[in-house]
Amino acid sequence: MMDDLDKRIIAVLAEDARISVKELAQHVDLSAPSTSERLRRLQERGVIRSFTVDIDPQALGYTLQAIVRVKPLPGQVHVVQRLIEETPAFSECDKVTGEDCFIGRLHLRSIAQLDQILERIADKAETNTAIVKAQPIKRRPPPL
Repeated sequence: MMDDLDKRIIAVLAEDARISVKELAQHVDLSAPSTSERLRRLQERGVIRSFTVDIDPQALGYTLQAIVRVKPLPGQVHVVQRLIEETPAFSECDKVTGEDCFIGRLHLRSIAQLDQILERIADKAETNTAIVKAQPIKRRPPPL
C-alpha cells in the first residue's frame, strides 16, 4: 500500500516528471535522500513504471484525432491486431469486451490519412469512427 507521502510524490511527478529530486523533496517536505529512496521503492514495486514526456500532437502537425471501434471478421482477430500494432497513427488501443474487439485512438494529419488506414483493414474488420472535437479530460493517472 501507499501512504500519503507516496501519493504526494506521485501527484507532483504526474504534473512534472522532469522535476529534480531536490525540488520534489521540497514539495513533499522530505530530504532529497529520503525522496530518492521512496522513488526507488515505488519503481521497484511497479507503481512508477516510467518517467515520460507529454508531446502535443498538434505541434507535430497532427490536427485530427479519431476514435475507431474495430470488430474483426471471423478468424481475423490476430491479423487485425497486427495491422493496428504496425500502424503508427494508432497512439493507443484497447482490446475490449462487447460487440467491438478493439477501440483505438489515432492522431492524423488529414481525413485522407484516416481513409488510407481504414482501407487497410476494411476487408478484415468492420469499423466505426468518430472524429474527436475536444478532449475535456486528457489522459490522467487513476485516483490515488
